[in-house]
Amino acid sequence: MKHLKTLGLASALALAGFAAQAQTLRFAHPVPESDVQHSMAVFFAEQVGARTNGAVTVQVFPQGQLGNDSAMIDGARSGIIDIVLVGLNNFTGLVPEAGVFELPFMFPERELAYAALDGDVGAGISARFTEHGLTVLGYPENGYRQMSNSRGPIRVPGDLAGINMRTNNSRALNDMFAALGANPIQLPVAELYTALETGVVDAQDHPIGVVLSFKFDEVQTYLTLTRHAYSALGLMMNTASFERLSAENQAIVREVAAEAVAMQRQMAADREATMIEELVARGMVLNTDVDAAAFQAGVTSVWDAFIEANGDAEVNAIMAMQQ
Repeated sequence: MKHLKTLGLASALALAGFAAQAQTLRFAHPVPESDVQHSMAVFFAEQVGARTNGAVTVQVFPQGQLGNDSAMIDGARSGIIDIVLVGLNNFTGLVPEAGVFELPFMFPERELAYAALDGDVGAGISARFTEHGLTVLGYPENGYRQMSNSRGPIRVPGDLAGINMRTNNSRALNDMFAALGANPIQLPVAELYTALETGVVDAQDHPIGVVLSFKFDEVQTYLTLTRHAYSALGLMMNTASFERLSAENQAIVREVAAEAVAMQRQMAADREATMIEELVARGMVLNTDVDAAAFQAGVTSVWDAFIEANGDAEVNAIMAMQQ
C-alpha cells in the first residue's frame, strides 16, 4: 500500500510538472479557412503539438476572429495573442525599413524575394522587431499583387487615372497609386468586399489567392496581371511567449515555422495558375497585356521617397543580390 501511495504521488507530481510546462498558443490570421495561409497555420499547429508531445498546443483563429490586422498585431505585442500571421506591410509602422520588400517592381522573380527575406536583409529587419516585443518566425508568401476593377482592363498607367483604388497601409503602394494617377483609399481587407460592392472604391490590388478566397470576383469584373509588387507575410510571435518555452520547444517552433513557410510558399506558387483559371471561370475578364516598362518608369519617385525616409542600405543590398 505504501508503495502504491508513493507511486501515485510520483505520478501526480509528474503530471503536475507537465501541466506547469504545458503552454497553449493562440494563433490568429485574417483570411478564410479556404486560403493556403490557413492551411499553413493548421500544419504549424499540428506539427508543434506532435513534436512537443502535447507540451505546446496551438489554437488557430482564422478570418479575423480576434480582430483586424492592426488589432491582431497589437494583441501579439501585448501577449493577448501569441502568434500572428498578417501582411508584412502591416508591420511597417513599427519597422519602416520592412517596407523595402514591397517597393514596386523590386523582385522580378519569387526566388529573389525568398533570398532577400531569408538572407541577411531579412535577418536585419527581423532583429529590429525584437524591441517591439515580437520574434519573427518567418516570412510566408502573400504573392505578387495584381489589380482588379470594374471599369476595364488596365494596360497603361493612364488607365488608372481618377480611379478610386483601395490600398492597404503600405506607404510604397499608396505612393505608387498616387504617382500613377489613381486615388488611393486605405481600407481594411475585412471591409473591402462591401466597399467594392457599394462603389466606395472601384478597384483593389491583392495577390490572386486573396482575390479568390475573399470572393472579390463577385464584385469585380476585370483582372489584370500587373505583378507590380511582391507581397510577403509576417509570421511573428510574442517574444515573452516564445521565451517561456523551453529551449527544446523553442527550437521545435522555429523548425516547424521554417517548414510551414516553405510549404505555404510552394502551395501559393503552384496554385496561382489554377486560381486564375477559377476566377476566369467565375466570370472575371483576364488581361495580361500590360506595359510593364511604362508602369516601372512611373514609380521611380516611390523608390526615391523610401530611400529619403529610410536610407538606401536595404535597397542596395537587395539590388546587389540581383547582379
